[in-house]
Amino acid sequence: MKLVLLKHFSFDDESAIAEWARRKGHSVAMIDPSVEGTLPDIDSFDLLVILGGPMSVYDESGNPWLVREKRFIRNAAIAGKSVLGICLGGQLLAEVLGGRVYRSSRKEIGFHPVRRTHERHPLLEGLPEEFHSYQWHGDAFELPPGAVPLATSEACANQAFAYGPYVLGVQFHLETTPACIGEMLTRWSDELTDAPYVQSADAIREQLGRTADSHAMLRGILDNFERSMR
Repeated sequence: MKLVLLKHFSFDDESAIAEWARRKGHSVAMIDPSVEGTLPDIDSFDLLVILGGPMSVYDESGNPWLVREKRFIRNAAIAGKSVLGICLGGQLLAEVLGGRVYRSSRKEIGFHPVRRTHERHPLLEGLPEEFHSYQWHGDAFELPPGAVPLATSEACANQAFAYGPYVLGVQFHLETTPACIGEMLTRWSDELTDAPYVQSADAIREQLGRTADSHAMLRGILDNFERSMR
């Protein structure tokens, strides 16, 4: 299987996904979508993973390359490719499929509980009914028409959705590593304000052990994608 990962900032850590692919014997191509000419042919990969990023989906004036990336993502999803969107990636999926992304009144930063809805979908098979996951977002999305809501949290009504059998968008970060979190806490410390769903740097560091469980859940989701392609 061939994976393509769209990476939106330099210190994002895709190692949890790359390690899963390595153990499975799959190939991984890392792509910076802001660089013109880097987006591949849709027929050249089996699974597209759209990673997170600090930019907003609707800030096309500040990030004009988003127009090109959105077109690529929509074409992949409509063509029936397997697609996993994470945080910014989930928001991009929501918008290109007809949903709305907007600035939320409640930032969600830190390790927060996520609850599955009553809806079932094969791509989330095996995921606990409630779990903690790392979050860092100030935007939220409305579901695209025809999407199935799969998870929610107190701060954010839509934490995961499926669009057909092969497309999954999530707001939470199961892939994040302690190293990446450490960089976020240093570089983006001004976002750690006193707010109901924003945890302090110390509180976040105390919970870094949760990333091991997160990676196990992520591997389960990737296994589900793999099974869906057989």
